[in-house]
Amino acid sequence: MGDIRPLSDRDRMRILNVINEAAKAYKGKIPKDCYSEPYMSSEELEAEMRRMQFYGYYEGGDLVGVFGLQHLLEHDVTLIRHLYVLPTHQRRGIGTHLLKFGIEKAPTNVIYVGTWAAADWAIRLYEKHGFKNLGNDRKLLRKYWDIPESQVESSVVLEYTKKASQEPK
Repeated sequence: MGDIRPLSDRDRMRILNVINEAAKAYKGKIPKDCYSEPYMSSEELEAEMRRMQFYGYYEGGDLVGVFGLQHLLEHDVTLIRHLYVLPTHQRRGIGTHLLKFGIEKAPTNVIYVGTWAAADWAIRLYEKHGFKNLGNDRKLLRKYWDIPESQVESSVVLEYTKKASQEPK
């Protein structure tokens, strides 16, 4: 069993490795203008790290999964962002551990995640853990994410509402 801990700028290259390796699953499934190799650049990650806290799942001292949690104070919602696990470590429960950690850590009762509509494996993970698929809710995608229009058109939003007993202490 691994452990989850906060990540910082000094972890940037390892974070990029996890994201870019895992994101190869999108190749040929998402709009061509939204996919590149690498999927995320160092500059893009730097901007994302200013917006949210990243956490990492470590196994044997190696970073094998990453996860971003963004609290939007002005809307009193939390976004789960960038949940990626290295392909060599998938299907071992790491994504589930990161997701449960994020739900517990979220400071709000309402949590949203946006993902590609073609990422059926991700959608199944979120639904399995109580997220409701709101479909291609363009209003929410434009309100909470700063993404290109082709990504808005190709994405879905899932929502999780914490029960009173799940609220952070």
